[in-house]
Amino acid sequence: MKVISAKEAANLIKDGSTFTATGFSGAIVPEHVLAAIEERFLETGHPKNLTLFWNNSVADGTAGKGMDHFGHEGLTSNVITSHLNLLPKVQALVDNNKLPAWVFPMGQITQLFRESGCGRAGVITKVGLGTYVDPRNSGGKANDITKEDKVHLIEFNGEEYLHYPPILPDIAVIRGTTADTHGNISCEREPCISDILVVAQAVKHNNGIVIAQVEDVCEFGALSPRSVMVPGVMVDYVVVSPKEGHPMTISHLETEPALYHKYRKPLADIAGIPLTERKVMARRAAMELKRNSVVNLGFGVPESIAVVAAEEGFTNEILLTVEVGVVGGMPTPVPRFGGCFNPEFVTDVTRQVDWYESGGLDIAFLGLAEVDRFGNVNVSKFGKTIGPGGFINITHATPKSCYCGALTAGGLKVKVEDGKVIIVQEGRKKKFVKDVEQITFSAKAALRDNHEVIYITERAVFRLTESGLELIEIAPGIDLNTQVLDLIDYDVKVSNELKLMDARIFRDQPMGLELTD
Repeated sequence: MKVISAKEAANLIKDGSTFTATGFSGAIVPEHVLAAIEERFLETGHPKNLTLFWNNSVADGTAGKGMDHFGHEGLTSNVITSHLNLLPKVQALVDNNKLPAWVFPMGQITQLFRESGCGRAGVITKVGLGTYVDPRNSGGKANDITKEDKVHLIEFNGEEYLHYPPILPDIAVIRGTTADTHGNISCEREPCISDILVVAQAVKHNNGIVIAQVEDVCEFGALSPRSVMVPGVMVDYVVVSPKEGHPMTISHLETEPALYHKYRKPLADIAGIPLTERKVMARRAAMELKRNSVVNLGFGVPESIAVVAAEEGFTNEILLTVEVGVVGGMPTPVPRFGGCFNPEFVTDVTRQVDWYESGGLDIAFLGLAEVDRFGNVNVSKFGKTIGPGGFINITHATPKSCYCGALTAGGLKVKVEDGKVIIVQEGRKKKFVKDVEQITFSAKAALRDNHEVIYITERAVFRLTESGLELIEIAPGIDLNTQVLDLIDYDVKVSNELKLMDARIFRDQPMGLELTD
């Protein structure tokens, strides 16, 4: 192992390389080295024509940060990832047909690192069947200039599977907290582990270069063997970053010890959220919880369910998880998504996804951008290429899914007062459309597997049936026809037992919600 500068690290990247970096949203991002790579390109035109292959966003929406440093024509020639919505420059290149891109489920990307690092033939799985990743749909291609097939439909023992062939990165920049003089890497002041080990394994199997960005270097033997996340045998170079290049998360320079689990944070110290339509949806979603449920919370409205659980005092009666690898405690929302206060267990992304796909969850709460007449949900592309993140992995084997989002979008203004919902200004865009732009969640597969599916909006609740959506609840103050049914592009069955949503949801005080078994 050799200690080098960020500039020297950037000079190691050859034109045409397959490059990867680790991170999850804004956490554990090697910002100092990524910035140096961009700086070298802007000064010299090199490296150029890189294939970028990474897992989650490795960004938090701040333009030109994280992997968004690579949002330049010429620097990047191809992209393979699971999420683009937090990378505005790269996303724009993809959406303007200037950059070929494949957007796969997060779990299959992290598993590809592992399988490629073991010399195996890629990933064979049922995850993604029936969604836009299925080659009978788009095969994960993000735009018109993306031509190559990188996922294939195969049959084994009379059943259909998807085959994701191996992808071998040449060079990786990972991040930890401390390196010892043998190159062993620890993560004691990081909010999460991400997939730094499997990424390093994949690169070393391909005889490539692994660069680790850290805060400091210590003598060999100072790190506990159990704190080492990547062994020195897999690390070629170490870059010691100044504080400003090694923020706890991209948008938060200052380190918060509770977020790297030095101590447990009193949940009473965590601010609540105001009574808006977002909280209405989070409260109604929380009513689907059972005591001892194992839960996943996704982006958007579902993030607020953790706050509702804390307000209602039942955080310790459920097990909240996020695909980054945290189990238990209270996950943090964007821009610090990927962090967690007071977790019981922290693992890597790869093992967390394996657990999810094996049926480890009881219930998942996820966002929605579009819902069609069959009950399919789209969160991966609507105008812009977003990507599914871990959405497809989370829903694959989970017996109950709740999709949360407003009924309309684009200028929607809502007030919650006097115990009812008031639509001040209707959204310009309908979200319940005849056909979704992409299928991120397959209703057909869910019905086949006897999964329960609920759709929660600020004004109505629906459930999935064999014949499509059924309206089962409506918010007080909402007109059934003009403010619900007329804003849906297809016929929805109205339950004979249609009822008002629980009145406690719309009061600006704790609901007194108690979980049942």
